[in-house]
Amino acid sequence: MPSILKDLWNRLAGGSGGASREEPAAEAVEYKGFRIRPAPYSAKGGYQTAGIIEKDFEAGMKEHRFVRAETHPSKDDAAAFAIAKGRQIIDEQGERIFG
Repeated sequence: MPSILKDLWNRLAGGSGGASREEPAAEAVEYKGFRIRPAPYSAKGGYQTAGIIEKDFEAGMKEHRFVRAETHPSKDDAAAFAIAKGRQIIDEQGERIFG
């Protein structure tokens, strides 16, 4: 597996894979019954767009992690963009993201 894909998989799976340690997700933003937690991480001299979408169900909480190709010069910019992307994913897919 190429190194970039391996690092991405390790980040999504919760491991470090030799890459810099992922920082904790930022404060959640509520949107249409979902929670969006921006989770940008340092990559290629900027910050990668990444986040977690969560929703509580009777059977427990479900989460969907996402990473996008966009990088930003600051962590705050990447976090703001991750919230916008999270809203877009929710609008387009709703609860199907957990299926």
